[in-house]
Amino acid sequence: MSEPISISRAAWVIVLATAGVVVSSGILMWALDHSEYPDIGRGIWWALQTVTTVGYGDVTPQHVSGRIVAAVVMLWAIAFVAVLVAAITSAFISGMQERLAAAEAADEESAERRLEARFDSIDGRLDRIEELLTDRGRQDM
Repeated sequence: MSEPISISRAAWVIVLATAGVVVSSGILMWALDHSEYPDIGRGIWWALQTVTTVGYGDVTPQHVSGRIVAAVVMLWAIAFVAVLVAAITSAFISGMQERLAAAEAADEESAERRLEARFDSIDGRLDRIEELLTDRGRQDM
């Protein structure tokens, strides 16, 4: 079984995938709607605005094909934000669980030491009682 992906690696995957969506959708918008997107740069600018949910409105798709691409990019942006928030939350929860586990281990170790000290004390008392009984037994003989 492979180890789960780390938060930083997941973040890089998300960032690279989003960059890929921005570039590919910018190129696609340029290819589908030359009148609104006369160059690839303008298409990428629109895609970047859309995926970051800024949406200045200075560049908007006019054709149905462009609006379909826009819908996909918007859904990607929503998923990107959701996954990013989930990854950050997961990192916080994971860190808290590690701290709680360490605290529990320390508490358990402390309780074991106290119990061991108590058993040592009882053992010492039993040894003294045994000595006293042995000494009395000798005196009675």
